[in-house]
Amino acid sequence: MNDAVPGKRIGKIMMFLAWGAGILLATRYFGAWETRQHNPNPQPQSTRGDGYVEVRLVGNRAGHYVVDGRIGSEAVTFMLDTGATQVALPQRLADRLGLPRGLPVTLDTANGRSQGWRTRLPSLQLGDIRLTDVPALIAPGMEGDEVLLGMSALRQLDFTQQDGTLVLRQRSTP
Repeated sequence: MNDAVPGKRIGKIMMFLAWGAGILLATRYFGAWETRQHNPNPQPQSTRGDGYVEVRLVGNRAGHYVVDGRIGSEAVTFMLDTGATQVALPQRLADRLGLPRGLPVTLDTANGRSQGWRTRLPSLQLGDIRLTDVPALIAPGMEGDEVLLGMSALRQLDFTQQDGTLVLRQRSTP
């Protein structure tokens, strides 16, 4: 009779561990799924043609174009915004990237006015598209680590949008 008790105890422990492992796996799976829903472009694919390089981005469920890229050698996530005049970075990210604060500037945002600083990005990369010396703003009120990719970068590219896909094209200089 005493032999049955340890067997039940081990069975309960194994059941508890199995449930724990199942919950952990489900959490990881749905966390990764949620990330893919927000950023369907973690590794943008580039196409090269005669005199251009092109990157195609898929819109997320909210209709935004989010893509992983680089500022200098650091990996960052960009959200493209054709309504933003400048590239804007959260202050915490700008500090981590070691970007210098230039002249102060008043920022007009959806949340009102705030003060930021001008800066320049030595290089910015989306797939094989590379931009250099890009004007940007350090925005202390921005949350998270996402970089708002505004027109100070996008005006250097041709872009078209159709059926939930945004095509960015950089022309090569002769």
